[in-house]
Amino acid sequence: MAMSSNTNKIVLTALPPLSLYIHFPWCEKKCPYCDFNSHQIKEGEGAVLGFDEERYINALIADLETELPRTWGRQVHSIFIGGGTPSLLSAQGMDKLLSAIRARIHLEPDAEITMEANPGSVETEKFAGFAKAGINRVSLGIQSFQDAQLKALGRIHNGEEAKRAIGIALQHFKSVNLDLMYGLPMQTLDDAKKDIVTALSFKTPHLSLYNLTLEPNTYFANFPPKLPSEDVVDAIFEQSLDLLIKAGFQRYEVSAYAKPGMECKHNLNYWRFGDYIGIGAGAHGKVSYPDRITRQVRERQPEAYMTAMETKGNALIENREIAAKDLPFEFMLNTLRLTNGVDTSTFSERTGLPLSVISKGLDEASKKGLLDENPSRLKATEMGIRYLNNLQEMFLD
Repeated sequence: MAMSSNTNKIVLTALPPLSLYIHFPWCEKKCPYCDFNSHQIKEGEGAVLGFDEERYINALIADLETELPRTWGRQVHSIFIGGGTPSLLSAQGMDKLLSAIRARIHLEPDAEITMEANPGSVETEKFAGFAKAGINRVSLGIQSFQDAQLKALGRIHNGEEAKRAIGIALQHFKSVNLDLMYGLPMQTLDDAKKDIVTALSFKTPHLSLYNLTLEPNTYFANFPPKLPSEDVVDAIFEQSLDLLIKAGFQRYEVSAYAKPGMECKHNLNYWRFGDYIGIGAGAHGKVSYPDRITRQVRERQPEAYMTAMETKGNALIENREIAAKDLPFEFMLNTLRLTNGVDTSTFSERTGLPLSVISKGLDEASKKGLLDENPSRLKATEMGIRYLNNLQEMFLD
């Protein structure tokens, strides 16, 4: 879908909302299905924790300072601390980090501040401390409540620890998300139903449901487990969707379900093609200006990242302008994941390009029944959500 030379000048009349993503790269144990930038902690690498907390937090604070000139005067609407396993941080470390962030950025009052946590690293005292430091939303990597499934996934917690972790989290945080996976090794329809029913019994306002996929460069890619057939996986998904809808959840994104008003604000900003500062090892950022949109990438290895921050004062390995021809696909890649899509006007507001540059893709997608015909919304149909990759590819240049 080529663009003529007079349409590819980017003009943003207003900058999009801004979020902050903080990457914590360590885990107690690397899961065999995980392709995220996470590193197993080594014995004796830093006092009791297995990593040098103070050194990493100092690097994060210095990293944030390098971003301030790029985002000066802009309010930050949400913070997300992902990993890895950020709950391995001490409560004191988290307090130091969040205090330093508040002192440096214009954070929206009552901003959503999410931390990812694993049930295997949950302690009541730490959760109380995290809440006191300012964390108000926690995302728990439950994956399953069944010991056999958890063992197959290489998880370090069991079903009882998962339940205990949810109970503790609900005492301390305004919002709690549970991550669940389906299509697990040897999983049956009944196994999957038990997981959803157990999750629903805790009445958390948000659930994320992911199909286990064998990603390249993971242990499972090299040693694939026996997974259920495609028909069984489809039946598990339909059963789960039915249970969640009946319990009052709305599927607002491909893998995300929430009670009304309890959607994850941080992730909504990603999916609406908003801006985000990304700090920490391997973190990605996206920052818009009136005439261009840029992406940043940091050093991936924790040691290389900290050394770069200490010696060079920045850890960027990439800071580039997104070509105008790539913006339509990047926009649609994100926004079409939302089941309700976005207002059509959002395309020009967030890319700075006229809607005409995607008219060919819109026509083709509508004719194939993948895109809703309502001209005021860019929204996938049910079939479009089912064949999302095909739909998104229609907007590749």
